[in-house]
Amino acid sequence: MSLLPRLTLAFATATLIAGCTTPSHHAHKDKVAAAASPAPPQAAPPAPKALVIAHRGASALRPEHTLASYAKAIEDGADVIEPDLVMTRDGVLVARHENDITGTTNVAEVAGFADRKRIKVIDGERLTGWFTEDFTLAELKTLRARERIPKLRPLNAKLNDQFEIPTFDEILRLASQAALKRGRPVGLYPELKHPSYFRGIGLPLEEKLAAALQGNAYARSAPVYVQSFEVGPLRTMKRLLGTSMPNVKIVQLIGSPSGRPADWRLAGDTRNYAEMLTPLGLREVATYADGIGPEKSNVVPRDAQGALAAPTALVTNAHAAGLTVHPYTFRPENGFLPKPLRVAGGDATRSPNGLVREIQAFLAAGVDGIFTDDPALGRRAVDSTPER
Repeated sequence: MSLLPRLTLAFATATLIAGCTTPSHHAHKDKVAAAASPAPPQAAPPAPKALVIAHRGASALRPEHTLASYAKAIEDGADVIEPDLVMTRDGVLVARHENDITGTTNVAEVAGFADRKRIKVIDGERLTGWFTEDFTLAELKTLRARERIPKLRPLNAKLNDQFEIPTFDEILRLASQAALKRGRPVGLYPELKHPSYFRGIGLPLEEKLAAALQGNAYARSAPVYVQSFEVGPLRTMKRLLGTSMPNVKIVQLIGSPSGRPADWRLAGDTRNYAEMLTPLGLREVATYADGIGPEKSNVVPRDAQGALAAPTALVTNAHAAGLTVHPYTFRPENGFLPKPLRVAGGDATRSPNGLVREIQAFLAAGVDGIFTDDPALGRRAVDSTPER
């Protein structure tokens, strides 16, 4: 209600009271003045702190997508842990960055699996290696995880062959137990990896993930974000979950502007992510998603010298469409940082303060959360930034 109707209503009410009683003239004026005076302005509550999302766990400190990596992330203060999900031959969701496990397990050294090596085309890319969909869960459990980028993370490589490949159910159990221990929820941010490919080989991810979430007591109340670079699978997840799980948010991942969602490419749709990044495209995303996860240069690009430039309008436009913004990925090694934030040493040298400063630049741009490989540094950046 605008101020004028409130004043009119207040005055009429005061006049009616005056006509029914016999207060003094001064008392009458006092009542009218009190009714007409606007209430003092109320300060808006501060926006919630940005989410610290543990990208594949604390993957800067432990081999990614292992229970050890997720546990370290929770210990270091992550609000949310992120498992990338793929499928086994017998229909079990497991956490791997890709279904190609050649570089993230010891499978190439297991003589008994030599005949499982395949050549496949996945999302338009020709790959040679070993793939989760060619193994049962029991077979995958005999393998051990390895560091994906050992040259940049040699300390992680020293932990090779110590950890199993976890199932999504095991990750849910870990999050539930950790939430009880620390007294607040541990959110989950599962990503559907290559969902159109998996559906095409008869192992649809969406139905399996929806059933896993609906059938787990912890997942029915914890903060959950379901993400994908594809569009159709997110629409499917929204339909499958319906209104039964309001705690689950849908997030559209957005890659390089020139890239294309795999399901669009398969359908002959020539649009790319650049169109998704426009105000009109963001409004379309908002018809099925609650947020976006853009590659971070879409939010704050780098200039010709490799330094952070001025923010784009993406955060403003996304918020105008009702979407949250969680950019990826913030990493502590020199090789990933803007040049002015690096320290002496090679690409593998860590620059903790540099990462904190980079994250703070994005927080200043208004993002609602950040994907980081080092949640302890993400926590430091968020907690040392004044509330918005």
